[in-house]
Amino acid sequence: MSEFAVGESGFLLDGRPLRLLSGALHYFRVHEGHWRHRLAMLRAMGLNCVETYVPWNLHQPVPGGHRDVAALGRFLAAVGEAGLWAIVRPGPYICAEWENGGLPAWVTGEPGTRVRTRDERYLSPVEHWFHHLMREIVPRQIDRGGPVILVQVENEYGSYGSDTGHLEHLAGLLRAEGVTVPLCTSDGPEDHMLTGGSLPGVLATVNFGSHARVAFETLRRHRPGGPLMCMEFWCGWFDHWAGEHAVRDPEEAAGALREILECGASVNLYMAHGGTSFGGWAGANRGGGELHEGPLEPDVTSYDYDAPVDEYGRPTEKFWRFREVLAAYHAGPLPQPPPPPAPLGGPAEVTLGGWACLGDVLETLGGAERAAPAPPAFEELHVTRGLVRYQVDVPGPRQPYPLTLRGLRDLAVVYVDGVRAGVLTEEEPRLKEPVAGPARVEVWVESLGRVNYGPRFGEAKGITGGILHERQFLHGVRARGLDLCAFDDGVDAVRFGALPEEGAPGLYRAGVTVRGAGDARLELPGWTRGFVWINGFNLGRYWSVGPQRSLYVPGPVLREGENEVWVLELQETGLGRPAPRLLPV
Repeated sequence: MSEFAVGESGFLLDGRPLRLLSGALHYFRVHEGHWRHRLAMLRAMGLNCVETYVPWNLHQPVPGGHRDVAALGRFLAAVGEAGLWAIVRPGPYICAEWENGGLPAWVTGEPGTRVRTRDERYLSPVEHWFHHLMREIVPRQIDRGGPVILVQVENEYGSYGSDTGHLEHLAGLLRAEGVTVPLCTSDGPEDHMLTGGSLPGVLATVNFGSHARVAFETLRRHRPGGPLMCMEFWCGWFDHWAGEHAVRDPEEAAGALREILECGASVNLYMAHGGTSFGGWAGANRGGGELHEGPLEPDVTSYDYDAPVDEYGRPTEKFWRFREVLAAYHAGPLPQPPPPPAPLGGPAEVTLGGWACLGDVLETLGGAERAAPAPPAFEELHVTRGLVRYQVDVPGPRQPYPLTLRGLRDLAVVYVDGVRAGVLTEEEPRLKEPVAGPARVEVWVESLGRVNYGPRFGEAKGITGGILHERQFLHGVRARGLDLCAFDDGVDAVRFGALPEEGAPGLYRAGVTVRGAGDARLELPGWTRGFVWINGFNLGRYWSVGPQRSLYVPGPVLREGENEVWVLELQETGLGRPAPRLLPV
């Protein structure tokens, strides 16, 4: 048993000074079969600690139901076996470029609930969740023989609100559930963020990507004593669909890391290894500058983050530059990186074998249809990740008028009398061609990821303002949702037919024969937008707009010989174009 403490000038382990050299690695973004490899990579880089968030919505997708919360416990056990300490950031809000910042949509979608405040309608489910979650954290604290040395209260709260009473309640809840190690907060190094997001008696840390001395000077104005720590040293960045791939010069990043350490501070590299937002769990941001009120910017599936250990677990140039910096803070030589996981034995082409149209998939796997005067939001239909089909009739006879999806979030494919009429977005919610009545309108709306940061966090998805024909609302809307979680157990019930003569949206059943199962990437040339499952494992969203051009397939997902593939194409398939193919990483 050991004791970890926050001293007046630094951290103490059993009374001796300790500098935390930590790296972020999210257990939920790395296949469990690769945890030990990635942890060994962090040790080889020169780190002595690993940090992870905990996504509430992944582990409790529906009220009262929990899914593999024990994964956190298994990960922390692996951390201890790897000879590392652990920082756990349980939220409940985590940001992390993760769907809805980690909060379940059934919490944020409840009418009248004020999340991230002392609103009892929010705190009650939080308390139930923490009571369940702490069973995985409390027994694994350092004073009980485990690796956990720090637990964070909320996350960057000063960027969102000023209800410090809410933070006090969460801190008290953690203590009441048995957390005995030091607590901490993390915020941007700005006065309003630190005043809104820190607590007396709780370690305050700051997040930044450069100018460490300036950031720590700001922190010292608020906290004259105690350890200095950068809880998130942004050594890379994340990507948005249709944007540019973010990169940071390795030498420049290593210089910024060196500056942090020269200040005598501890550090957590965000990210040390980013991994992948499997399962369609990638979040989204709002652009438009510092106020984050602009256009939706959905995050790509890859969470490579231009991290020192890339998405495939390989050391990058940044890894070696960071290793050189960190080696100066170790008494002996650093361990060598472990050998990489075996790659796929060779290229393998995916063979398409059957197809079901979206309507048939919805009828089999979708929720109950709901009739309402106005379009219900995703939250009302209990859809987290997936899509909703809205149907409405345009009365007639009437002349052609513009058709507008008011308050559309996020993307819609519109059919008029069974013919595709356009693809609409928040910025362009009106069909280019007017619609005459009578007509039958079918609208398939896809959520591209819930906002995970800023004042529009927690906003609803779907058609939130109504369907307009000219200025008139069209009433009598029928809506039915298709959640991605429905594919986990129900695909066997889908009736597949022959492949269509022309490319069409729908669910494609396919297979791929593998010789030498190992880490791979899946390319889908000519396909537009959708999701892929291999052997029931959801690889995440693909989208031809880039910048991501392939999906990572962890080796443990594949099996020698035949493998089952499902491709849910939501706009236009690749029939007649090159088939999807697996390639070694």
